Amino acid sequence: MFWRQIQRENFTRFEDLANYLELSEELRSQVLKRPRFALNVPRRLAAKMAKNTLEGPLVRQFVPLEDELALSPGFVADPVQDSAFRQCGKLLHKYSGRALLVVTGACAMHCRYCFRQNFSYEPADKGFDQELAYIRADETLEEVILSGGDPLSLGDEALERLLSAISSIPHVRRLRFHTRFPIGIPERIDDSFLSILAAVRPQVFIVIHCNHPRELDPDVVTALKKLRQLGIPLLNQAVLLKGVNDSPEVLLELSKALLNAGVLPYYLHELDRVQGTAHFEAEEGRGVEWLRFVQHNLAGFGVPRLVREEAGQKSKTFITSDLPSQAPGSRAPV
Repeated sequence: MFWRQIQRENFTRFEDLANYLELSEELRSQVLKRPRFALNVPRRLAAKMAKNTLEGPLVRQFVPLEDELALSPGFVADPVQDSAFRQCGKLLHKYSGRALLVVTGACAMHCRYCFRQNFSYEPADKGFDQELAYIRADETLEEVILSGGDPLSLGDEALERLLSAISSIPHVRRLRFHTRFPIGIPERIDDSFLSILAAVRPQVFIVIHCNHPRELDPDVVTALKKLRQLGIPLLNQAVLLKGVNDSPEVLLELSKALLNAGVLPYYLHELDRVQGTAHFEAEEGRGVEWLRFVQHNLAGFGVPRLVREEAGQKSKTFITSDLPSQAPGSRAPV
């Protein structure tokens, strides 16, 4: 599989990435050589990073900085309490009507702010018998979410078996993928994978994760178009990150780029406060203000909902404001 060959070329050693980015000795001293959460960067994304700097939207997302060692009040190992909702093996059941399968711990890339970086994954070779039995037994589960890691890390044969088993459960009406692969390794969206998707009975939704317009390029857009041609709705979840997309202009540009690629901006998440990520937390309260700027400069379907995940709640928490809105077309405070 061609995409597997590309994945094997990811940067996983500090020295290799530092040399590629032409980092000075001073900058290298600010990078963690052996981070607890391993380095894993696709070459496609590394190629978009500026040289000899630790600033910029892609460097900050994927290069482990010494900031990760800081212990910050309120930042914990499991901020969304996945462990409390683990029903069996790889299945999480938090919300009514849907369950989430943590399909694998493997991922196309390691985002330094990942909320699941401390998750206790099952062995990679474990099957899904228990999880499928749970889904079959609960007829209220109309939607299954495939997450991870990244579900597209599975090979086609294993993925096809899983999708076929889910498709055989009559009450499952929707199947949702959460994936970063199209952003980092769009070659994963190949003819073999597309043929597998075409045979799935439930309505498929694919939610990608893109935080900055620089992550989108012609190859990524082409891969996304192939998915749309199967009649699959495409949505995007972004995370509001300091030094990455914490400005109204960048958020507007991101929404425009996603819409032009046929992807609906779905959620803009506040940071899940996992230990070691405090340096990513954007200025408190500005998210609503910045999205209002997007709203005043773009059609409503291009404005994502600002949300946070609060452990124990029955759904994501929508973040709103009592500030009076401005006249249509005006600029929100920057």
